[in-house]
Order: sequence, then structure tokens, then C-alpha cells
Amino acid sequence: MGIMDTIDASSPPSQSGHSRHFYLAVDRLQVKMQTLVDLLDLVGRRSCLPIVICCSTRDDLDSLFSSLSALPFISSSALYSDLAEGERASILDKFRQVTAKWNQINHAGAGNEDDDDEAGKVDRSHMIIVTDACLPFLASGEPPLNGHLLINYELPAKKETYGRRLAACLTADGIVINMVVGGEVVTLKSIEESTGILMPEMPMQILDIL
Repeated sequence: MGIMDTIDASSPPSQSGHSRHFYLAVDRLQVKMQTLVDLLDLVGRRSCLPIVICCSTRDDLDSLFSSLSALPFISSSALYSDLAEGERASILDKFRQVTAKWNQINHAGAGNEDDDDEAGKVDRSHMIIVTDACLPFLASGEPPLNGHLLINYELPAKKETYGRRLAACLTADGIVINMVVGGEVVTLKSIEESTGILMPEMPMQILDIL
């Protein structure tokens, strides 16, 4: 199921601040990456949108970064486990600058930037791709990313991992999109039941609620 096959859904109540959690069903694993590209091509047109993409393995991180780094509306970076401390700090600082700019635009009530506009090129959305092993170390005092959109490219099997991603990656009023293939619907329902978070299908007008 692609982006345009999703149905309308109202934002559900959530036990995680004001976050809104959705799932995006994918027909086959073979089209999962293209589905993500289509989604990012849509949401990336929002000026300065801070996006976090979570995956489970280094191989998936490599694949995502290679496939997504050329997207025209979004700048991207990846958090690798073997990054030097200074390089990791620089990547995190750059992302937090984008989140600060997003908050300024959002509070000012600014609209979308045209993709041909010079300001839109300067204030592109920014995406950071990360595995669970490289999430911000909150227990050690490293600040959370505070992204506005969290995309779980791979749905975690445990509610504890899901909760850790929320705490490390998402601002209180952010949006979560869980990409779900086939049998992962069972995992999604298990997380719903154990967390009390309702996760309807992603609405077609996702841009309107970002």
C-alpha cells in the first residue's frame, strides 16, 4: 500500500504528551524504501521540518543514508557508532539548530516555502538517521533530538524500545509514523495494547497536521 492508498484518520489521544502516532502499511518489503522516499518527498517540502528516522541495524542505516541523501528538499546526516565524539556532537548540534528554526517558524505561524524559492533552499528540512544503538544517551546527560517527525522505518519488537525512541527523538507535540509490512501488524497491535497509544492509519493530509 503506497502513500496515496492511506485513509483519512483523526488524531487520537495519546499517553505520550500530545504526540500523534500513525502507521503506514506497505504491501511488500521490496517497495518499502520507495514508499519512504515518496513520504519524504511529500513532508520534506515543509520548511525546516526536523525529521528522525529510526532503524535497527548498521546495514539498514547504510542503505537508508545511501538512498535518501540525494532527496532535493531535505538535507541528511547519519549517526554511526564509530563516529568521533566531536563529529557526533557536530551532527547533533546541526539537527538541534534545525529544531530551533522549526520552532521559530511554527510559533510565528509561517507557511510552507516554495521549493524554487531561495529561502526554501536555505531552510530545507533536515533528517537524521539513527539506529537504536546510537540514540542520544539521555542517562548520560545528552539532550534529546526533539524532532517533530519520527519515522520508524523498522518497528521495534518491544514497547521499551519504542518508548526509548520517543524519549530520545521526539518533541512532546511531535508525530510518529510507523512503517509496517505484513506480519508486523501483530507487533503494532502489541505495542498499542502495552502502551495504551492508539495508532490509526496515516491520514492522506499528513502535511496539514505537521
